[in-house]
Amino acid sequence: MPLGQIKASRNGNVRRRYLARRLEILRAAGREFRRRGFAETGMRDIAAAAALSPANLYNYFHGKHELLYFCQDSSLDRMMAALDQARRRKTSAARRLRLVLVSHLRCLLDEVEGSAAHLLTCALPARQQHSLVVKRDRYERGLRNLLVAGMASGEFVPADAALVARAMLGALNWSVQWFHPEGPLTAAEIAETLADYLIRGLLAKPCRSLGTRTEREETPALPEGLPLPARKQGRAKEVS
Repeated sequence: MPLGQIKASRNGNVRRRYLARRLEILRAAGREFRRRGFAETGMRDIAAAAALSPANLYNYFHGKHELLYFCQDSSLDRMMAALDQARRRKTSAARRLRLVLVSHLRCLLDEVEGSAAHLLTCALPARQQHSLVVKRDRYERGLRNLLVAGMASGEFVPADAALVARAMLGALNWSVQWFHPEGPLTAAEIAETLADYLIRGLLAKPCRSLGTRTEREETPALPEGLPLPARKQGRAKEVS
C-alpha cells in the first residue's frame, strides 16, 4: 500500500476513535445532566462518570457548554439525515413522515444519553444558540413540507401544517422528560408506537397501512464518524 494511503488510513482510524470517545463522554455527561441537572453538573463530575481525569477530559471538550452544543448539533444532524432520506423515498406521505418521526424519537432516546439535554438551548452562549436555532428551523420547515405534501395529495386531512408540525415536535421532544432507560420498552418500540399514534389522526383514510415490516424497521444511518448505539430499553417515569 502506498505511504499516502497508509497515512490516510491511520488518520481515519484516529479520527474515528476520537469521535467514538467523544460520544462515550457525551453519554456519561447526559447521565449526569439527568441526575444532577445541567447547572449543577461540573466537568469533574463528567470526568468521573466517563472514567477520565479532568485534564484528559479537556482534550475532548473545553467545557460543558461545548459538550452540550456537540450533543444538540449531532442530534440535529441525525434528524436532518432522516428528513433528507424521507424526501427521497418514492412512497406514501405517511410512510415518509413515519420515518422522520421514528428517527427523531430514537435520536432523542436511543442515540446518546446527552440528548436528554435537547431542550436546554437557552443554557448555551448566544452564538451557539443561533447556530442551533437556524438548523432547527430548517428541520421544522422540512417536516412541515412533508405535511403539506400529504395534505395536497389528499392522503392527510386538511389542517394548519405549521401547528401540526409544532404539536408533533412538542410531543416527541417532551419524551426526554419521562423516558427511563431501564424500563420494559425499548426506545425503538416507544418510537414506533408514538409515531403511529401521531400519524393516525392525520390520515384521510384511517385504515391505510403505515408501512411494511421492512420499511418500519429501516432507520437512516448516523452521520459519518458517529458509532451506532447499543440497544436500550425504557419506560415512562412515575408521575405523581
